[in-house]
Amino acid sequence: MWTYLFQRLLHMIPILIGVSLLTFLLMSLTPGDYYSKLENNPQITKEKLTQLRAKAHLDRPWYVRYGYWMKDALRGDLGYSLEYKIPVSELIVMRLWNTFVLALAALLIAWLVALPLGIWAAVRKDSWVDRGCAMIAFLGLSIPEILLGLMALLFAYASGWFPVSGVESNRYIGVEDWDAARVLNRLHHLTLPALVLAASSLAGIMRQMRSNLLDTLRADYVTAARARGLSEGWVVGKHALRNAINPLLTIFGYSLAGLLSGAFIIENIFSWPGLGRLTLEALTSQDYRLVVATVVMATGLLMVGNFIADLLLAWSDPRIRLRE
Repeated sequence: MWTYLFQRLLHMIPILIGVSLLTFLLMSLTPGDYYSKLENNPQITKEKLTQLRAKAHLDRPWYVRYGYWMKDALRGDLGYSLEYKIPVSELIVMRLWNTFVLALAALLIAWLVALPLGIWAAVRKDSWVDRGCAMIAFLGLSIPEILLGLMALLFAYASGWFPVSGVESNRYIGVEDWDAARVLNRLHHLTLPALVLAASSLAGIMRQMRSNLLDTLRADYVTAARARGLSEGWVVGKHALRNAINPLLTIFGYSLAGLLSGAFIIENIFSWPGLGRLTLEALTSQDYRLVVATVVMATGLLMVGNFIADLLLAWSDPRIRLRE
């Protein structure tokens, strides 16, 4: 077990290095740099711009700048944001917390709604309930997140029920800030993007739950339980549901990784101050240190989600053994 964990961690290192190298290369191919927008400012001389670029190593080739960045990153220093004038690591911590809150809220909504609906649709197979759940699943899987987010914004604007976008604060919310008014304000802004983000996951989990439970209800041991005179509720809850829900544990990690990647789209639609929004802002301003750090962090989160899925798969299925 520990050998497998160590091997997976070692495999992550070359992937993260490759992602950072490719990001530096792509950033070098874009015209201009962070200080290009100051070239038309008559109050800033060319000598001053040259000094600023030299201080940020922007006058060096991209591979030299990558070497400087990698040297600092190995010491735990991700650099200084040219746009926000604070350390990159501090900025990522603030925004990463917001992304985690959004993904966690969407995860809870998806699972808490999808499991009961999937069970209900399987128990009431071919009824209006089953057809209604099938329609929900079809819409959730077929409508792109971008379109669904824009439709949600139109609904918010027309109804005036939700704030259209943004959040009351971009900073990290500490324990001392968790007063009732602030929590309600955050939940008020969080509800709509979390619902949109959870839509596709909810549809997939609901379909999977229905399919698993229908297969389990046809099993011989379930038929034997019914033959013993047990009630249908006891048969479903005690015998069938336990085995039907077990395979869903394997997709928990993958759904977490999918929500983290989908959060990047939702954050930019709703102006939610998370890691995805920060990445777009860094790309727009050509803050190369911040771009590389956010892309590497996002890649690491996706890899961790897939890693959790592998562990849950091995834990839930005794036929699977982790490689030693």
